[in-house]
Amino acid sequence: MPSNRNIERYVAPFEETPVAAVDAVNTSQKASSVWGDAWKDMRGRWLTWVCLALIVVIAFVAIFPDLLAPSSLKSCRILNSVEPPEAGHPFGFDVQGCDVYYRVIHGARASVTVGLLATIMATVVGAIIGAVAGYYGGWLDSIVSRLGDIFFAIPSVLGAIVVMTVIPWGRNEVTLALTLAVFGWPQVARIMRGAVLTAKNADYVTASIALGVSRGKILLKHVVPNALAPVIVIATVSLGTYIVAEATLSFLGIGLGDSAISWGHDISTAQEAIRTTPMLMVYPSAALAITVLAFLLLGDIVRDALDPKARARR
Repeated sequence: MPSNRNIERYVAPFEETPVAAVDAVNTSQKASSVWGDAWKDMRGRWLTWVCLALIVVIAFVAIFPDLLAPSSLKSCRILNSVEPPEAGHPFGFDVQGCDVYYRVIHGARASVTVGLLATIMATVVGAIIGAVAGYYGGWLDSIVSRLGDIFFAIPSVLGAIVVMTVIPWGRNEVTLALTLAVFGWPQVARIMRGAVLTAKNADYVTASIALGVSRGKILLKHVVPNALAPVIVIATVSLGTYIVAEATLSFLGIGLGDSAISWGHDISTAQEAIRTTPMLMVYPSAALAITVLAFLLLGDIVRDALDPKARARR
């Protein structure tokens, strides 16, 4: 048998093999990230721009209502009760003789303010509690889980009704937002806890522990940033939910004070004339529906963009 030493071997030049093209790395391109890929996916969808345009308009109306509806339209005269639209009053007058257009424009500020404050409070508190409980575990995790179960057993709107009924101080945007956040943080905490439990077992966390990095630094610099994606999604959706909750409580007469302008209060007042003048209910209801729909759709878009499996299915 011939020896292996005498067998000639042919090796193709490296530049002629397809491996060079497959393994080539373009070092001039920026490294991709979860947030960069999500934004790239979101900006390619026309619905994203529609939702963002609606949110920008709603934010502008909430911040600068006097530019669209000056204070000259604020006065109410009972003689104008349920009067049809006229020059300078495009939506007509409500049961109290107030300009409907003025109240629809200025009602955006109360609803958006309550929704934004409640979302920030619930997200910050829930994210901190969920991150600490999920990362350190043990008895702390058990206490947070049982406390969250107690709050989950109480319907948020029902709990807010009880609190807003018995509070001794005035009812305003901050009070209502705080009340809603008290019953809304457990949902954020549970989602953050689950994301932290997944992230803390990743290889980069193990490597940081091996390098001697403290647990606090690992939590803040590595675990939390990689667990924020589901929290951002739930916060976006919750904003619309809290706006609905504010309108519901104001509709029942236990939300904001009587002097505040709220879409929920206007919808409640319009019930008295719904058979004769149904448009009085349509205007605030449409404003509320468009606002909530914009935030809910944006939340769905963000969720799909941050979920690689959802991108693969499309």
